[in-house]
Amino acid sequence: MTLYSKIIGTGSYLPPKRVTNQDLADQLATKGIETSDEWIVTRSGISARHYAEPEQKSSDLAVHAARNALEMAGLQPDDIDLIIVASSTPDFFGSFPSTACIVQRKLGITNNGAAVDVQAVCSGFVYAVSVADSFIKSGAHKNVLVIGAEVFSRILNFDDRGTCVLFGDGAGAIVLTASDTPGILATKLHADGRHADVLSIPGNVDGGAIAGSGFLYMDGPAVFKLAVSVLEKVAHEALDMAGMTSDQLDWLIPHQANIRIMNSTAKKLGMPPEKMVVTVDQHGNTSAASIPLALDIAMRDGRIKPGQNVMMEGVGGGFTWGAVLARM
Repeated sequence: MTLYSKIIGTGSYLPPKRVTNQDLADQLATKGIETSDEWIVTRSGISARHYAEPEQKSSDLAVHAARNALEMAGLQPDDIDLIIVASSTPDFFGSFPSTACIVQRKLGITNNGAAVDVQAVCSGFVYAVSVADSFIKSGAHKNVLVIGAEVFSRILNFDDRGTCVLFGDGAGAIVLTASDTPGILATKLHADGRHADVLSIPGNVDGGAIAGSGFLYMDGPAVFKLAVSVLEKVAHEALDMAGMTSDQLDWLIPHQANIRIMNSTAKKLGMPPEKMVVTVDQHGNTSAASIPLALDIAMRDGRIKPGQNVMMEGVGGGFTWGAVLARM
């Protein structure tokens, strides 16, 4: 029997603290930094975002999303034999122990299944789904929990209005299971390290101290140009692998970074705006969490239905990009 991987559960979580553009404008004004709701919305499409509380870590957000996904899938935590967490804001400095292992502990899983983190920044969820799909198709694992979880508010420079207004915190999760019917139809991943400097946290540890900045740095125009140039191409690559065309897509879920990039991608794929899931306006850019967050919302409000074809794609620091074509 040919093995496929299929999404049988989705879940998401947003921390309760909602921060509007006006909230941020008021905060920045106390430092003499000028911004406004109109300025932010015009450039990004973002109106609000959520911030984690000081005691909340990425694993805490991930566990909430995971439990919701497990409930939809009808599985117990110990049914999961592999956890993959995509995050650029892991629980521990140095990224170990992995956030995936912490999530395993917090979910009470004691079956000694595997747990690992994946780091591809905003493309992290797409990368993690591709890895999970390969493990399931190989027969190595049966039920895989894939999570994107971020607390980007911890790495933002609130003296830089060009970046601090763009990002938010949250988590999204899916459960993939082995199936005899196609679910994940195609995945395609790319990276180009020549552009590693356009989106990064340039700090590092030197002699026990942090050298350089520990805050996110982004060359906005360069990221924008790269994103619009690769998203359409990688979507078509995934469609070609599945023997499909864009007119067979029911939904597009791009990485929720900037509404102008998202609209450009949809237009190039010939998809009307109403077939694109948009959450960037209320969530901001939640990096690896953005796609599974949007997927879960569209699943739970009934927009995405069983049997429909969904294209998920993202770009991130590295520079990385990729796409997942799934039949729900």
